[in-house]
Amino acid sequence: MLTEHWKPGGLVVMGRVSARVAAGAVFSALIAAFVVVTPPGGATTEPPGGATTGQPAGTASEAPVGTASGPPKKRAAASADLSVAMSATPTTAQPGHMVTYYVEVRNAGPGAAVLPVLTVKIPTQVTVIGVNVATCRPGATLNEVICPSSSDIPAGDRGGVTITGLVRHGARGPLHATAALTTTGHDDKPANNTARVDTPVDEGADLTLRLSPHATPSRRAISITMTITNRGPRNVPDAHVQLRTTLDGRPQAKLVQATGGRCRTAGARLDCRLPTLRPGTPARLKLLLAAPGHPRAASIKATVKATVKATVHSPSLGDRRPADNQAKATLRI
Repeated sequence: MLTEHWKPGGLVVMGRVSARVAAGAVFSALIAAFVVVTPPGGATTEPPGGATTGQPAGTASEAPVGTASGPPKKRAAASADLSVAMSATPTTAQPGHMVTYYVEVRNAGPGAAVLPVLTVKIPTQVTVIGVNVATCRPGATLNEVICPSSSDIPAGDRGGVTITGLVRHGARGPLHATAALTTTGHDDKPANNTARVDTPVDEGADLTLRLSPHATPSRRAISITMTITNRGPRNVPDAHVQLRTTLDGRPQAKLVQATGGRCRTAGARLDCRLPTLRPGTPARLKLLLAAPGHPRAASIKATVKATVKATVHSPSLGDRRPADNQAKATLRI
C-alpha cells in the first residue's frame, strides 16, 4: 500500500518494501524514505538539515564564479619605490688626479623591484679606471657604465657601485655625472629614479723641473742640483721630488747629503718633500749621492754610466701641463 501526503513545497511519498532473501526464508523490513517530488510550478522542498534541493541526485551545488560585472580579476602586485643617490670625492677635482663616484640604490617597497638596471654616465673628461661590481659592463660609450640586476630586489634592500676615474689634465669643470634606474615593474615614484652630481675642477698649479747633475772630483759621487718652479696660479704646500739614480743600470746610488728639502729613501727611489712653492719663486734642491763599493768606481781610468730621473708633483693639486714635471740626465763618472 502507498500513502501520499502533501507538505509545503512538495510531495512526500511513504512506502513499504519487502523482498525474498534466501532458501525460502522471508524477511520483512519496513523502510521509511523521503523522496522529494517537485510539484507543478517548479517549487522545491527543503529537507531536514537545511540542505538545498531541486537538483539531480548526486550533483553538488556550485558557488557562483566571478562577479555580476564579469570574470574574477587578479589582485595587482604591490609596486616598488626605487631611488638612487650619487656623490663624488673629492668635492673639487684636480687635473690629472683621481675622482671617485659613489652610487647607492634603494627599494623602499612595498613591492619588489623587477629586474632593475642602473645606468651611470661619467663625464667625457674623466677616464674610467675601475668599477667595483663585476656584473657591470661598458655601455654605448666608454664613459657609460651599465649594471643590470639578475634578480628582483625585495623591499628594504639597498646596494651600491663605486666607479673610479682619472681626470684629464685639460679638463674644465664642472664635471657632470648622472645615474638612472629603470625596471620592468611599476614604480609609483619615478621622480627619484635619477640623480646627478656636478664636480668643479680646480686650476691647480703648473710645476716645472730642471736637472743639473755632475760628477764630483773623487769620481765616486754625483752632485745633483734641481730647480723647481711654480708657475701658478695656486700655492703648492706639498710638492714632492722623486729621484731614481742607476749606475750601469743598477740602482746603487746612496744619499749622502740633501739641501733644500727633507729626503728619505723609498725602495730604489729617493723622495724629497719641498717647502711651500709660491707662484713665480723658484726653489733649489741639492743632493749628493754616492755609490759605495762599486767595483768600477774605484778606478780612475774606469767610467760608470749614471742615469738620473726626477719628477715633481703635488698630492693635493693637479697640473694641466705635466710634460715639464720631469727631467732625465745621463753622465759618466
